[in-house]
Amino acid sequence: MKSQEKDILKVGSNEMELVDFRIFKRHKDKVYEGIYGVNVAKVREIIQIPKLTELPGSPEYIEGIFDLRGVVIPVVNLAKWMNIDVPDEYKKKERIIIAEFNGILIGFIVNEAKRIRRINWGDIEPASFNTGQGALDKSKITGVTRIENDDVLLILDFESIVQELGLYHPDVNPDMEIEQFSGKALILDDSLTARKLVKESVEHMGLEVIEATDGESGLRKLEDLYDHHGAQLDDYLKIIISDVEMPKMDGFHFAAKVKEDPRFAKIPIVFNSSISDHFSDMRGKSAGGEGYLVKFDASVFYPEIAKILKNHIKK
Repeated sequence: MKSQEKDILKVGSNEMELVDFRIFKRHKDKVYEGIYGVNVAKVREIIQIPKLTELPGSPEYIEGIFDLRGVVIPVVNLAKWMNIDVPDEYKKKERIIIAEFNGILIGFIVNEAKRIRRINWGDIEPASFNTGQGALDKSKITGVTRIENDDVLLILDFESIVQELGLYHPDVNPDMEIEQFSGKALILDDSLTARKLVKESVEHMGLEVIEATDGESGLRKLEDLYDHHGAQLDDYLKIIISDVEMPKMDGFHFAAKVKEDPRFAKIPIVFNSSISDHFSDMRGKSAGGEGYLVKFDASVFYPEIAKILKNHIKK
């Protein structure tokens, strides 16, 4: 366990581990094997498909719910969510990947779970293609990377599923007072869904938002801001809110680089991630983060961001 913690807590490696899973699709007379990945940090276990109870009124891609050791878990059929018709003969090895988002467990049906892969975020590129009408489009993908035999592995935007299920809570309690601030905020997130949600929330606090899709573009934005504001940058840029999982450069690697640079080191960084395991929280602190939030609950987001902003202003 100690060696495992040492490996997990290593900050600045810009690496991640993925569960490699497959979804098959028939197109005309051929069957194509889709290769996908989900961060190991989100996966709790992989099980055979149990007896499911249908959930009336739910979207078609929700296969049902089941009880796992006293916890009721909704089950998403990923192929249906992606509008893929899987041939019956490829359903024999189907498994459920149990993943955790914002403290909530969700099951994802996949045709086959293959292996664990360690991949450098620098080898992952943002999705820059569209597979056409009725097929999987780039809005459902956050990254792509090459593996052996020149195959392509796709990293799905699970944030979209979580939002479609209504598990994010962006609505503000009418009685909640949202504190107002001035200045700018830099937001990093490769998911358009999550980035839009955070942007709107930060704008509600009075801040002007600058967006980046990964750590590399985040560093470029900081350089541009420094060129404009110079040594007074931290008087204008009040906070950086960063996702953890991003192509090219992940949030931890980005934060470590920011904190190593005396020009940017005073600007507080808050991680905003769908990964809710204890190790990620600890890695965030090791990377220099002033906070770690699990996406997305407005009742937690607003007061935590306000507290960090006020602490920064006092300094």
